[in-house]
Amino acid sequence: MLEIREGGCHCGRVRLRAKVDLDLLSQCSCTVCVKKAILHLPIDLAEFRLLRGKESLTVYTFETGVARHPFCSHCGMHPFYIPRSQPDRVTVNARCLDGIDGPSLKPTRFFDGKHWEDAQRNRIAMGGHVPVPGAHGAKTFQAILDAAEG
Repeated sequence: MLEIREGGCHCGRVRLRAKVDLDLLSQCSCTVCVKKAILHLPIDLAEFRLLRGKESLTVYTFETGVARHPFCSHCGMHPFYIPRSQPDRVTVNARCLDGIDGPSLKPTRFFDGKHWEDAQRNRIAMGGHVPVPGAHGAKTFQAILDAAEG
């Protein structure tokens, strides 16, 4: 069920609002997602708004440079990111939403990020979102910053 939720980082400098469906909660086996303990809620860019904190964000990227992993430079939390598998979308970290009981979250979907190429092919073959041609996490992240309220 789609619902509008707010959330953010631990210190409160970074705040967001997004239309999410907790029934689509997923997890990934890649090293970054496992180490961050992120639980994914992928959404269209139009359903996401950075309310404040763009000046507090620092971005980590690696390997292909497509994904963007912003985090609060003050508290280190990562309330959202732009995934390599869907660089024209945003993934909200469900654990960073207000009023969430983290231990009760039960992902119903899985992305085998350890085997990224096969997982991406399988995700798309099963009807998953196909990124628009030329999509890149840097462009999506810049669009978030440009539209940010503060």
